[in-house]
Amino acid sequence: MQIPPIVQARELDLPPSLNAQVHEQALALERYYSPIIRCRVTLEGPGRHHRQGGPYEARIDLRVPGGDLLIERQRAGQLQAAIHQAFSAARRQLEDYARRQRGDVKRHEPTPEGQVVKLFPDDNYGFLQTIDGRELYFHRNSVLPPGFDELAVGTIVRFAEEPGDEGPQASTVAIMDRREVPELSSKEGRP
Repeated sequence: MQIPPIVQARELDLPPSLNAQVHEQALALERYYSPIIRCRVTLEGPGRHHRQGGPYEARIDLRVPGGDLLIERQRAGQLQAAIHQAFSAARRQLEDYARRQRGDVKRHEPTPEGQVVKLFPDDNYGFLQTIDGRELYFHRNSVLPPGFDELAVGTIVRFAEEPGDEGPQASTVAIMDRREVPELSSKEGRP
């Protein structure tokens, strides 16, 4: 950490032993993401609500290369519990941030869509046309429920493309809900 951790206590007397524990936990965050620039921990006591046992609050502000991470106030009936919750949240955010920085975050490609253009029900297969104009083979066993028998020429589907024995083919073919297809919804008089 480039700047030593800062621990602020408001509306409470922070014992030196607890202050030292909070500093240790702040320094330990570097195990999850080492280039932390600054860490500020704010601990707040129940204040005016001490007779009612109002919650303790812990908040952590982290400065990292490229931005700031703010761990929202964690509230608990005990100060130790609020501190524990705040540092657990900080570890998760740092792990997520580190994954994003490394490019490890999974990016889901949109599921391709196509339209059934040929059906051969007696032979249990058909072809669909992709948005880019290619025709892909699919087999009855590749169609998800409600199933192959519900398909018709013109049905809009989503699918996964995979290599087949004779070139690319469609698998995991799913019939799209008519409400998802604007041109089908409007033809049937639906909004």
